[in-house]
Amino acid sequence: MIRTILINAQGQISTGGAELIELWQQQPESRIWVDSQQPDAELELDILQAFGCHPLAIKDAVRDRHPPKLEEFSDHIFILYRGIAGFDAGLNYTGQSVSFFIGERFLLTRHPQAAQSIDRLMADNGGIYLQRSPAQLALKIMHTSAGIYLDNILVFEERLGDLEDELSEAGSDDHMRELMNYKSRLVKLRRTFNYHKNITDELRTGEYAFFPDDEAMRHVINDLHDRFERLHSLAQMFYELCGDLVDGYISITSHQLNSTMRVLTVITAIFVPLSFMAGLYGMNFDYMPELKFKDGYFILLGCMGLLATGLMWLFRKKRWL
Repeated sequence: MIRTILINAQGQISTGGAELIELWQQQPESRIWVDSQQPDAELELDILQAFGCHPLAIKDAVRDRHPPKLEEFSDHIFILYRGIAGFDAGLNYTGQSVSFFIGERFLLTRHPQAAQSIDRLMADNGGIYLQRSPAQLALKIMHTSAGIYLDNILVFEERLGDLEDELSEAGSDDHMRELMNYKSRLVKLRRTFNYHKNITDELRTGEYAFFPDDEAMRHVINDLHDRFERLHSLAQMFYELCGDLVDGYISITSHQLNSTMRVLTVITAIFVPLSFMAGLYGMNFDYMPELKFKDGYFILLGCMGLLATGLMWLFRKKRWL
C-alpha cells in the first residue's frame, strides 16, 4: 500500500497514492511524503530509486532485522527507527523497522506492518509538519511513537505496584514467572531506547544538512531526545525494580523456609534424647540394672516428660520456638 501527501507551492494539500509522485516531480517547489507499507517489491524499489535513495540504505531498509541507525548521503539522510506494530501495558511488544529517507523536498517512510504513529499523522496534521520541512515531519513521527511507548510504560508502572502488593501478601511462582517475563521485555525496550538516544545525540550536533542548526529544529530534536532519555531511564528503573521484587520474594521465601527448618530442628532436638532413652530401655538383655525395678516404666516416662519440658523451656527462652 502506497499513501502520499503532497503540498504544492501555494500550500494546498493533496492525498492519494503513487500517482502524486509524478505531480511532485513536475512542481519544483512542492513537498511530498510517501509512505510504503507491504507494497509490491518491484514497485517499492522503483520508487526508492526514483528519489535517488542510496543502494546501501535501501538494502538496510528491506532487511527484516537491523539495529536503529542514522546515515547521511549526498542528497538525503537515512534513519532506521524501531517502530511499533503493537504495544500494551503488559509490555507485550511487537516492533518493526521503520525506514526514513529524508530529503530537502521529500520524506519516504517504509514499514512492513501498520505503524500507529504514521497512521495517526496520515489521518491528521501530517501535512502541517510536512509544510514546515520533511525533517520535522520525520521527527514528529518518532515523537508520536515515543509517546505511545511512554503511555503504555506509565500504565505498566501501576501493574508493577499491584504486583508488589500481591507478592508481599501471597507471592507465588506465577508472580515470579510474570516478573521474569517483564525483565526480559524491559531489556529489549531499554536497548531500543538507547539506540534511539544515540540517533538524537547525533542530530543534536547540528552537522546534518536537512536538520538545520536553528532554534526551532534544536527545540524539536531536544524534545525528542528528552523523551527517549526518559523512556530509557524508566525502562532501566522498572528493570531494577523487577529485580528487587524477585530478590525480595526470594528473601521472604528463604526466611519462611528458615523458620520452618528451625521448628523442625527444635522438634528433632526434643525427640532425639527421648528416642535414645526409649531405645536404651527397649533392648532385650537379661541383667539390665532397672529391669526388675518396680514402677521403672512410669519413672522413665516422667524423666522423659521432664526432659522434653525442660528443652522446650530452654528453646523458648532462646526464642528458637
